[in-house]
Amino acid sequence: MSDKDLTLSVTRLIGAPVEKVWKIATERQAEWWCPKPWTVELIEQDWRAGGRSAMIMRGPDGEEMPQEGVFLEVTPNKRFVFTDAFSVGWIPQTHFMVGTMEFADEGGKTRYTGTARHWDAEAFEQHKAMGFEGGWGKVAEQLAELAESAA
Repeated sequence: MSDKDLTLSVTRLIGAPVEKVWKIATERQAEWWCPKPWTVELIEQDWRAGGRSAMIMRGPDGEEMPQEGVFLEVTPNKRFVFTDAFSVGWIPQTHFMVGTMEFADEGGKTRYTGTARHWDAEAFEQHKAMGFEGGWGKVAEQLAELAESAA
């Protein structure tokens, strides 16, 4: 299986300029990060390469999904890349994926692409079965609604 086979992604054209979408994506992350009725509590988002990304996603039936990782890249108005393969201080931990959120100008609008690259076929299939396409598609929709209403 090639690396490409282990990648899931969603894309959406958002009717707002990149700078606006980036600002909302990074400053109002709790409002769009997981599909409603799920919510997210942001513990820490240190928006720099090597910075901590920690949160707890909560479901409507009391489910909790803590996430601990680091940012690998943060390029303002372009992309942020994160992984759960490390905790802060580059301490290895059980890993699942590398996520990338990209923002590209498309005629004054923003082409948003969310990508998850998995370490192995098992993680890929697990994420797919968890509803990646619907979940990450809903997240893109929520981000678009926030950005378009603020544009």
